[in-house]
Amino acid sequence: MGQSTTGSGGILRPVVLEDAPGIAEIYNHYIKNTVITFEEEPVDPGAMAERIQEIISRYPWFVWEEAGELAGYAYAHAWNQRAAYRFTAEDSIYLKPGWERRGIGRRLLERLIEELRRRKIHVLMSAITVPNPASAGLHESLGFKKTGLFNETGFKQGRRLDVGYWELILDDREKV
Repeated sequence: MGQSTTGSGGILRPVVLEDAPGIAEIYNHYIKNTVITFEEEPVDPGAMAERIQEIISRYPWFVWEEAGELAGYAYAHAWNQRAAYRFTAEDSIYLKPGWERRGIGRRLLERLIEELRRRKIHVLMSAITVPNPASAGLHESLGFKKTGLFNETGFKQGRRLDVGYWELILDDREKV
């Protein structure tokens, strides 16, 4: 997996550990200012590097770099630790504030889906705090279907939060 450049001047490439400070910066914005992630404490670059290393040992992680900036990232991780879920993954995607609505999220998620298909993942899940029309719309535009809603399962910033689940069947295999 090498670098791939798009016509927009951005580079979509696999993550490297040196991306940890930029990824932590992006993610910490969402931790501090939104209910999109249920984490409540900022993540330092060292801890983010450890997360990256652990995740890429099993799953793909891509970043979007443009104009010398890390503008976003997407990765897959285990949806559930039980062995029977080994062909199911969950996605996470975050963009740096100000980089939304440029097609970066779509490119990252498309590349992630492509790589997960190559790795024989059968189902890709996405847990989305609702409402989040941008994330739900992105996922639905790529074929994800909303399959469930968990009411008031999260609590952050003084309020109870619902979580929707979207899924995408990546292949039509009946047997593994």
